[in-house]
Amino acid sequence: MEFIVHDTLTPMASLLERPLSHRPDALRELLEPMRSSIPMPGDIVDIHHQGGGFRADRDDPRYLPAVRRMIEEDVLGQVRHELERASRALGGAEQADSLEVFLVMGDPDNEHLMTTAGGYYGMGAGTGYIYLLAWPADEVIGRIPHLAVHEFHHHVRYTNVEWNPATVTVGEHVVGEGLAEAFVREQAGPEAMGPWSSMVAGEAFERALELIMADFGLQGMQNTPAYVLGDGTARRFGQEPRGIPDMAGYAVGLHLVDRALAGTGLTAAEATVVPAAELLRRGGVRP
Repeated sequence: MEFIVHDTLTPMASLLERPLSHRPDALRELLEPMRSSIPMPGDIVDIHHQGGGFRADRDDPRYLPAVRRMIEEDVLGQVRHELERASRALGGAEQADSLEVFLVMGDPDNEHLMTTAGGYYGMGAGTGYIYLLAWPADEVIGRIPHLAVHEFHHHVRYTNVEWNPATVTVGEHVVGEGLAEAFVREQAGPEAMGPWSSMVAGEAFERALELIMADFGLQGMQNTPAYVLGDGTARRFGQEPRGIPDMAGYAVGLHLVDRALAGTGLTAAEATVVPAAELLRRGGVRP
């Protein structure tokens, strides 16, 4: 597979050196290539801000040093290296010919990004692109390449396992997130994993597990994100809260995947092509 890792950092640094009034248009130009992959109605700068991206409408002395740090530490080169390694590990699965990768800096004052998402997140399952957004704090910058691997795993999985927005189930979405984290761990160790699967524990985890298992077969993407991302994000995007703590779907997903892998003897890479319900059934886990 060819990975087209766009150099978004050099133009981002140039953008931040321009007068403030010029920055929104420069940001539109930077983000425009994603329009062909992401259906985004409205002004792309507004969408960027709403998603926790760095602000193009105010000065912040932290921004330019943060971009320069990512350039100096060759984050984009690390992203490419980890993606190529992951592609080889998933060589037994069908993969697309190419995949575009965009990295954009986040806003350290965005509470949802920094608290709920742990400072970074990605998108792109089943499409021709991976979108990564991160504030490169000390605890995040080294994990950005592994975030790319997490998203790449989704891409490969849903090239091989059906993802139909109308029929995808809560169980598939939750297990898909857990399996992506298990694959990151398999590739680079537990320190490479995101914080999401360890954010919920104890009674809150047990309650989330109960609710997710009860609705494991519930269909439709209008329903599934609430079970993965939790009530806070559901409310943020106008969806119905389901009583799920923030990000609890990751913890539940990893828990289910670990039980299924133990029961089947499969690696996370081998399990990539197995639908969630089948994986759990084969592993002796009750859906």
